[in-house]
Amino acid sequence: MTLILSNDDVERLLTMPDCIEALEQAYLDMAEGRGISRQRSDCITPTTYGEDAIYGLKSMDGVVPSLGVGAIRINSDIVTNPLVGNARRRVKIPAAPNNRYVGLVLLFSTHNGEPLAIFPDGVLQRMRVGATNGLGVKYMARENARSIGILGSGWQAETQLTAACAVRKIETVKCFSPNEENREAFCARMTQLLKIPVTSVSQPEEAVAGADIVMCSSNSLDPIFFQGWIEPGMHLSSIKKPEIEPDAIRAANRVAVHTHDTSPILVVAKGANFREDTKDAGWNAANKIDFKAYPALPELISGRAVGRANDAEVTCFLNNLGLGYQFAAAGSVIYKRAKEQNVGIGLPTDWFTETVHP
Repeated sequence: MTLILSNDDVERLLTMPDCIEALEQAYLDMAEGRGISRQRSDCITPTTYGEDAIYGLKSMDGVVPSLGVGAIRINSDIVTNPLVGNARRRVKIPAAPNNRYVGLVLLFSTHNGEPLAIFPDGVLQRMRVGATNGLGVKYMARENARSIGILGSGWQAETQLTAACAVRKIETVKCFSPNEENREAFCARMTQLLKIPVTSVSQPEEAVAGADIVMCSSNSLDPIFFQGWIEPGMHLSSIKKPEIEPDAIRAANRVAVHTHDTSPILVVAKGANFREDTKDAGWNAANKIDFKAYPALPELISGRAVGRANDAEVTCFLNNLGLGYQFAAAGSVIYKRAKEQNVGIGLPTDWFTETVHP
């Protein structure tokens, strides 16, 4: 049987410590060349949805042989890039029937090739981003880090804080985002969830001042953290390249990246209004930085690179591009737990296999 799981199932089956541990072990395999991941690819075309929107078909995949799984994550997106305040944003539109998004993870067995499970990508998407940045905190932030300043209060921000709190004994958090209503609601929710004070502030400088860890968690295509805000001993963290300005990256004593793949493979059709590929914005942000010169996360975890030498150093982790490998590693935990707990709907595997030679 092939398991069909929901986002609710995924959320119940996978905790943040589980996700961090699964990725950490899988990155050790990657460091040794035993696990592999294919660079993400995006096909971008015009769409009839609207003049300022684009259609994107995105895929990424990876295989963790030690876990016996491979996974592919596929997104079928309608995307817009509105200007919010002074920053250009990347906003996905729930344009599918019943105002829904489209993202799927397909999990396969490396033992016989069969499809093991199919589930939406939404919950796992933000958990694997949070867990990845949590590993950045684990290997690069000061051991005595107790405070966080977070820029952003959206979908990704919750798991950023959850992951950081899983690897450090965080005592206080200050949060800034431009939408006051969202920010206040986020702070109230996270205060209750984390059992520590998460305070809303009205300016980004106020959020980062005095913070041991600064986490950027936005959908901005422009920088939101700047060199002048750096303080000795800080750890800087971003979930995409544009968030930290290049001068701030260069000012850090140590920088590490998630992967040496600096951007997706982009195939853009004529007529697509693709703002994310314009000069000095989106994927071209920080194009004067040589990301391949920095160690990648597997090198930190395996001990081949040093994340921090002393408490005075400024460190920076850039989660510059996601990997399909993450969905395989965490997906294996989800599948194992689902089987153990009899969660999900089983469909005949014959529905997803064939007798005709492909």
